[in-house]
Amino acid sequence: MKAASLRERLRAQLADLKMPGALEALDDILSQLDGGKLPPAQAIEALLGAQIQLRNTRRLVAAVRASRLPAAKTLADFDFTFQPSIKREQLESLHTLGFIERRENVILLGPPGVGKSHLAISLAVAAAQSGRRIYYGTLADLITSLEEAQQAGRLSQRMKTLIFPSLLIVDEIGYLPITPTGAMLFFQLMSRRYERASTVLTSNKSFEEWGHIFGDDVMAGALIDRLVHHCHIVNIRGNSYRMRQHAELYTVLNRKGPDTPKRRKGQEAVAS
Repeated sequence: MKAASLRERLRAQLADLKMPGALEALDDILSQLDGGKLPPAQAIEALLGAQIQLRNTRRLVAAVRASRLPAAKTLADFDFTFQPSIKREQLESLHTLGFIERRENVILLGPPGVGKSHLAISLAVAAAQSGRRIYYGTLADLITSLEEAQQAGRLSQRMKTLIFPSLLIVDEIGYLPITPTGAMLFFQLMSRRYERASTVLTSNKSFEEWGHIFGDDVMAGALIDRLVHHCHIVNIRGNSYRMRQHAELYTVLNRKGPDTPKRRKGQEAVAS
């Protein structure tokens, strides 16, 4: 009776504190405690950990919905063995989010399919889990939204929406052409975020080609100057991860095993 009474009091206290994660895990943790599988200190840690995990999950779900992240990708999901050019220690350090505290930027450069967007999104996920506000968009989508806001007389409001987040992800720089007006608006956005908040950018083009992307070498130079002033640059060299399975399939289909019959001239292969 005393144990049952204590259990109910704990449940009531956790409910009053609005700790549903800990409340859901309580019975299992108390069972392990009673069975001697958990010492008291670890039981408390497990109880608090359950609540923290639920909170982080809720934060992530809300952030994905509000920030327009296309998916919730993490660093743990990234295949470093396929991209040996990436310094794992550098990425792990970035995921501690110190660069956000220092209002620094991250630029990921490399050909299509090497994992730039995955790593950018994983930084956004880590930031969201820590309670920071994030926003995601491709360069083309962000510029379109700025141009539409300007035409509707809401540019100032739209700028504030994009300046405020602790972390802005600008994906796919160099994939689609942009207008001179769009380039100017994006430059204004980056100038207003300069030394105020962090931005993560991905591009399949080197900095030397950004003048062509933005249609103005001088403006591109000024933009790069602001972005790299406080910046971590990650250069990724390698093959497309998305094409890996196709490459493996090609290898399998063209591999001749010892028992592979040779096709005679004029004879069609018969599928069994």
